[in-house]
Amino acid sequence: MGFTYPCQRPPWAPGFQVLPRRWVVERTFAWLGRYRRPGKDYEGLPETSETWIRLAMIDRMLHRLGPA
Repeated sequence: MGFTYPCQRPPWAPGFQVLPRRWVVERTFAWLGRYRRPGKDYEGLPETSETWIRLAMIDRMLHRLGPA
């Protein structure tokens, strides 16, 4: 029996099967895609890119908490 990745469909599964938890990652990247800056690679340091992603997610959470 070979190694399978967590997001890989088992070889014995027939047809289409939803991969567990993959949609969470895809949804998060879609949310980040709404913010132009993290979509570009302008930053010189990885910490700066991480900070912009954090700011985008904070904005995302604030929008969920209350009206804009």
